[in-house]
Amino acid sequence: MPRNRFVEGLGRAIMRLFGWRMVGGFPDIPRLVLIAAPHSSNWDGLLGFAAKFGMGVRLSILGKDSLLRIPLLGALLRRHGVIPVDRSAPHGVVGQASDAIRNADRMWYAIAPEGTRKWVERWKPGFWHIARNAGVPVVPAYFDYANKVIGIGPPFELTDDMQADIARIQRWYRPFKGRNHDVIQPTESA
Repeated sequence: MPRNRFVEGLGRAIMRLFGWRMVGGFPDIPRLVLIAAPHSSNWDGLLGFAAKFGMGVRLSILGKDSLLRIPLLGALLRRHGVIPVDRSAPHGVVGQASDAIRNADRMWYAIAPEGTRKWVERWKPGFWHIARNAGVPVVPAYFDYANKVIGIGPPFELTDDMQADIARIQRWYRPFKGRNHDVIQPTESA
């Protein structure tokens, strides 16, 4: 999708209006899984889209295929990177997302590892499986409400040890404060 300076300016204006700023930069990697945490408020979506638009970044997310069948809404969602997912497909959401990333020349796939805005005891491992199956790194993005910052961290290369990888990424998130809760921290044994 070509750059749209109006949309980029609107995204930056919304960030400024709310007193937020963006730090860090996106890596020069053609395919990756971007995780956004802590995801604790509906405001995360508004601020995340403002940052996405302001930086002119194209992120892909999976959305219920039924949403994308609604004429105007579907067209708008597709234009902004939403890919329809069939939850009844035999290889599931992880398989569909991994295939989409693997088969794209360039795709930054975004997901909230908590899977909800509520506090959770553990992250859902889907992001790890998607990145691992697609052979791509995980790049962390964070919402830090204490400092009104949305940031991008360094890429994490994954190993064969899912629990250790997730614990390592969660420890990286330790300093950042969500609106309603922080990222669950791994036990020190993990």
